[in-house]
Amino acid sequence: MLTEFREFAMKGNVVDLAVGVIIGAAFGAIVTSLVGDIIMPLIGAATGGLDFSNYFAPLSKAVTATNLADAKKQGAVLAYGSFLTLTINFIIVAFVLFLVIRAMNTLKRKEETKPAEPPKPSAEVVLLTEIRDLLKK
Repeated sequence: MLTEFREFAMKGNVVDLAVGVIIGAAFGAIVTSLVGDIIMPLIGAATGGLDFSNYFAPLSKAVTATNLADAKKQGAVLAYGSFLTLTINFIIVAFVLFLVIRAMNTLKRKEETKPAEPPKPSAEVVLLTEIRDLLKK
């Protein structure tokens, strides 16, 4: 087993995996900050400070609190507000990424130009082609 792991590590798979995990973690932190610190405050300002994260449904009659933190202390609650907030965050990030990728694809298409036509063959090449064609007959 140790030999197999060493072989696995020597092939570079572990390094690729580590780099992927590090980049993924960094990207996750950036996206979380973008959504939480930039996009959601703008949406909150546009919607008048509406925040879904405190929405819940009590699953027990003993729950009488009006905020989520106190309600969780009193009994079982279905905290659907957090799920709703995360779903909205996902939709926002997906839409922003869609716009960015769409813009990048548009720029890429503009950069792609029709390939230049190959240069016309020289007189020598034309002469050799004619000779070849005559010899084939």
